[in-house]
Formats: sequence, C-alpha cells, structure tokens
Amino acid sequence: MLGSAARKGQKKEQPTLLDTELQHLPLELRWREWMGRVEAVIFAASTPVTRETLARVVGRSCNIELIIDDIRAELAGRPYELVSVAGGWQHRTKKAYGDVIRSATGQGDFSRPLSQSEALVLMCIAYFQPITRGELSSFFGKEVSRDLIGGLRSQDLIASGPRSPQPGAPYTYVTTKSFLSHFGFDTLRDLPDFEALEDAGLLSKEKLLAGDIPAGLTNEERDDEVDVAECEMP
Repeated sequence: MLGSAARKGQKKEQPTLLDTELQHLPLELRWREWMGRVEAVIFAASTPVTRETLARVVGRSCNIELIIDDIRAELAGRPYELVSVAGGWQHRTKKAYGDVIRSATGQGDFSRPLSQSEALVLMCIAYFQPITRGELSSFFGKEVSRDLIGGLRSQDLIASGPRSPQPGAPYTYVTTKSFLSHFGFDTLRDLPDFEALEDAGLLSKEKLLAGDIPAGLTNEERDDEVDVAECEMP
C-alpha cells in the first residue's frame, strides 16, 4: 500500500489542464499567446488544421478568424504564408519560391506529375461528382480505363463515392480533401462556376474533348505528362 508521500508524488505527476481562457493576462498579452498557440499547432501539423482543433487551445472569447488575419499580417514579408485550404489552415511556401526549393532539394510540390488525360478526367470528376467511370467514358466518347482511375486514386485525388442507382449499382467517384489541398481550394464551392465559364466561352465540353483521352490508357502509356502545379483547374 502506497504511503501518503508516494500518493502526493503521484498527484504532482498528473498533467494539468491547459489554461485556454488566460484571464490572468492583460488582453493584449492574452491575444499574443493565442496567436502563438494557433500558429504553433498549424506549423506542427502535416495536414490542414480545422477550426475545431484550434478551438481546443484558445479561449471561448477568441475569434479564430481575427487571430488568423493577425498571423497572416505578421507573415506578409516571409517566404511562407498561412492559407485556407481543405476546410482548415496550413503553412505553405509562397509560389514565388518554388524554383528555389526545386533547385535546392530536387523536389516539387507533388509526388508524381499528372498526365493530360488524368488532369482532364480529374476536372470532370471535380465538376460532375459523383460520377461513374461509365459516365466519364460516355462524356469523352471513349473508354476511361481502370488504370487511369487507379492512378488518380493512388495519389489520393479521388475516392469511391456512393453507388449509382444505375443497373449493376456501379461505384461513383468523388474528389478528396487531398484534391482540395493540392489545388489550393478550401471547399468545392471555390471551383469556378462551370456554367459561367461556358457562358464566357472559356470552357466547354468540346474543349475538354479536345484533350483527346487515349482509349484504354495504361500507366505505361503516359507520354504526355504535365506537372500538376502547372495544370490549373479552370
């Protein structure tokens, strides 16, 4: 049986709850501490950090949007910035330093470049999701291969969606949070309005079809690769 001294030692070793309210601090110092906590959490995370996560380290009266604005203002002259992406916030190097990073490390922003065919199919999935492979094939007038779909899935740009009510209940495909993160979108609502682009003459089904997706494209046949970073969504 533990003695009183041992029991007291156990109590001292128990972690204390994080003081999120910081009411003992003047307002200005409280705000600075909240800014530091928010930026530290975002900096340490490998994926975008959500509002719910940040709310765990700041007080109830803290306006997270204003905190983010103040952090962004302080980073204005830095080579990296705080961006709103994929439903959260993330530190990212500014695009102007992309060539510098590639020269120094030999690495780009993405693990593998997208082929033109993949980029066009991904565009269609983004705008018309959930959509089946058969519907994609009908859209382009030629088969969109399983290999092409598999390539997009392997990069976590698309995932299986709900089954279609069509005969056989085929799987549909939808974009992922990684898709939003890769292209710098916060939500799918950030995609340019497709109908507005058509009305402006900037995009049409004919222009998509002009990409000439090869029938039954396999992973070994991708000889028309383009860098994802250069493949801008419309």
